[in-house]
Amino acid sequence: MPKKTKPKNKQKITKTKKLSQLEFEKKVMELSEKSLTSEKIGEELRKQGIHPKEYSRKISKILGEKYINPDLKNVKAKLERVKKHYEKNKQDKRSMREKDRIFAQLRKLKKYFKIETKKK
Repeated sequence: MPKKTKPKNKQKITKTKKLSQLEFEKKVMELSEKSLTSEKIGEELRKQGIHPKEYSRKISKILGEKYINPDLKNVKAKLERVKKHYEKNKQDKRSMREKDRIFAQLRKLKKYFKIETKKK
């Protein structure tokens, strides 16, 4: 039988560090200062050997008001890009329709996530 070889690109496994709940929350806030999303914060913590599932509060709950849902963030960015394009190209009827469609999508997402919208 051929000799078994170990995979070369295997990452080094670090032992898990058990932090207190308060230390974990401080670490999450520290990573959020680097403008990371909650998903990226979780990834970074796992790389450091800290497993978020072992703690009682979710990362998004710890961030609280600072947390922006990535779906909303992406749709807002898309709307801004289309608005900017439409301002330059008033004759582009397709972009006008796209702007309305994306705005409706944003409104639906805000309603789904129960986010207050500003009344005009």
